[in-house]
Formats: sequence, C-alpha cells, structure tokens
Amino acid sequence: MTISLRLSDEDSTLIKTYAEMNKMTVSELLRESVIERIENEYDLESFSKAMAEYKKNPVTFSLDDVEKELGL
Repeated sequence: MTISLRLSDEDSTLIKTYAEMNKMTVSELLRESVIERIENEYDLESFSKAMAEYKKNPVTFSLDDVEKELGL
C-alpha cells in the first residue's frame, strides 16, 4: 500500500534528518511511529478498562494462587 503525505519543507527536512540520524528510511520511521502510537493508545484503553473493572471488584491474587489455579 502506498500513502501520500503532504509536509512543509521544514517538516520534511526534520523527518529526513531524524531518519538519517537513526539509520532508518523515512518509510521505516513513519511506519514505526504510527504503529507505536496505535499500540500506545490501545494499551491505554486496555489499562483504563482493566482499572475500571478492578475498581468495581478490587480482588487480587498472588502469583502462588494463580499458579495453583492453573496447575503450574
């Protein structure tokens, strides 16, 4: 898939320079940056849901309890 992106000359220079400093292509930099942002937002959403569930029922289990429950 090909995606076009309009950038100012200043932004383009900044991105190219950063990619070169990190021995990456611009495509690698942009792909990794976007994927990382998506993963971070997904992680934050998952954390928020888990905390909401925990606040409703604040029960925790020790590692020993979990291992026993799972037969490990």
